[in-house]
Parts: sequence; C-alpha cells; structure tokens
Amino acid sequence: MRLNPKMHLLDPLSPDLKKAATREGFGAAVAEIGDKDPNVVALSSDVAGSVQLHHFIKKHPGRFFNVGVAEQNLASVAAGLAYAGKTPFIGAFAAFSPGRNWEQIRTTICYGEANVKIGGSHTGLDVGEDGATHQMLEDIALMRSLPGMLVLSPCDYLEAKKATEAAWKTKGPAYIRCTRGKLPIFTTEETPFEVGKINLLVEGEDIAIVATGDTVFPSILAAAELEKEGISAAVANMHTLSHPDEQMLAKLAQRCGTIVTVEDHQVKGGLGGAVCETLAEASPARVRRHGMLMKFGESGPGAEVMRKYGLDPKGIANLVRQELGAWKKEG
Repeated sequence: MRLNPKMHLLDPLSPDLKKAATREGFGAAVAEIGDKDPNVVALSSDVAGSVQLHHFIKKHPGRFFNVGVAEQNLASVAAGLAYAGKTPFIGAFAAFSPGRNWEQIRTTICYGEANVKIGGSHTGLDVGEDGATHQMLEDIALMRSLPGMLVLSPCDYLEAKKATEAAWKTKGPAYIRCTRGKLPIFTTEETPFEVGKINLLVEGEDIAIVATGDTVFPSILAAAELEKEGISAAVANMHTLSHPDEQMLAKLAQRCGTIVTVEDHQVKGGLGGAVCETLAEASPARVRRHGMLMKFGESGPGAEVMRKYGLDPKGIANLVRQELGAWKKEG
C-alpha cells in the first residue's frame, strides 16, 4: 500500500495509534478558538458534556448558553447572536440538530447568511446502542441541500480540530459532522486540510475508494487487504461535502475508471450523491455507492452494527471486489 507522502500520515497499520472521537476534536477546537476570539460564544441543548463543549464552558463560562432540550430555539437564538455580531458555535446530537430544527437552520440561519457554526454529534451507525432513532444517517443530505451551508465531515480527532478552525475562518453557516465513538488518529499536524480539496491518502490505479468521516480509516485498511490480492486501490478522503473537489474526482475517474464511495450515511443525498452529481458534469464515470441502502439502523455495539452493514474493512473490501468483478464481466 502506497501512502501519499504529501499527506504526512502515521502508519495506519500500527497497533499504537491513539484513538479519540471527532466530537472531542470539535470541543477542543471551540475552546481554543474562544481563547483567540472574544466574539465567539457557544450554545447547547442540555448536552454540552456529550458534545464536548464543557472545555469551552470551563474557560469562558460567561459566553456559554444552555437553551435546554429545545433544538429549534438553539438554532434561532444562535442566529440572533450572529446578527448581533457574535460567532456562535452550537452543539447537539445530529438526530435533533439538524434533525429537529432544520427549518430554523434554513430560515433563521441560512436565509440571512448568519455566521453560525453547527456541530452535529453522534452521527451514523457508530452511535450503536442508542438505536435507529439516534443513528443520524440523513444529516449530510439535509445540510448539503441548504444554500450557503459549508458541510465538513472530518475523519479523525486532528482533522476535526482543523475542520472546526476552518469553519470559524469561513464566513457564513457551517456544519461539522462528528462521531460519538473513538476513531484511530492517523493524520498529523502536517496533514493538509483545505476546504473543498480532497486528500488523496493512498495511491492506486485499479479502483478508487472515496470515503468521508468515520469510513476513511476502514477504507485504508480495506485497501491494505486488497493489496495482498494484487488489487491497487486508491483511497481519498472527501472531508468537504458541500464543495466537491471536481478536479480530483475527475482525475481519479480518469485514472481508475471506477469509483466506490463509502459513507456512514444513507446512499441518497450524501457523499455518493455529491460524487455522482460532480462527475456527471465533469467526467462521467462508473460510481458504486456504498453506505446505508435507504434503511434504518438498529441497536447494538457500534462496531458490530457497522460490520453488519458492510462498513468495516472486510465489508468495504468485499464491495470493491464485487465492483471490480462486475466491471470486468461487462468489459
């Protein structure tokens, strides 16, 4: 497996990789940004600890607002603070923000281009035992459809910090998608992060895997498994869902011919949709979307639920094998 040296990654096969949830990176970054910018405020719907905003509260207690279990108020109050010149960061479970307050985000935040940064935590099947009601699998589709909304889906703790910093530096609404469970930290401080740019992590020629968020690392492990069989799979991290990297996607399509998208999200409206929409105009190619096939999840340990729906390394590798076999058969 040929790691891209420009990405400055740690060895993804190392057993010594540390782990942390991307929600922890979000919370740490908001606290640090609060140190630098006195106009930054934070809000939550009675889940500050769960979304890691307790770090901000400890440093800046007078700049935190708990609106209670009322996510619609959460978005509206944040919009008002933004119109008053503040930069609000709001944190809640994604099932309820944007799941419950999408209309307020649309009308009070996006319509007026309010400078509100939204942290959606506990996304995807990784939420595990909380079950289908809390396993938010539609948030990318909801947020990607909103005019002016920057949508970021970081792959590990460090990238979550960079994504949160990038959202702060970008004027206008932003959404940062975060995980509950701990993920291996395989990027470094030197790993580039630029809004709208795909990071090519693993070089390959036979097929390209484009992943986002918590499916990036298992996609790398899948590529390592496929390499043992002589299959050269590229792996790309598409952390920006609202601004697809047309140039890199076209390059991967032209080089590999086939792209497999992998996401902990419904296959409609998420990463797969963004890739297909982009390539349809830029460089038409075969795309196989892998994720939740328009189903709800179920309760169970996060890793087991991910495994059941084929979002673990073995499941991703099997999907790639199937796609290569179908392509060769048709060819």
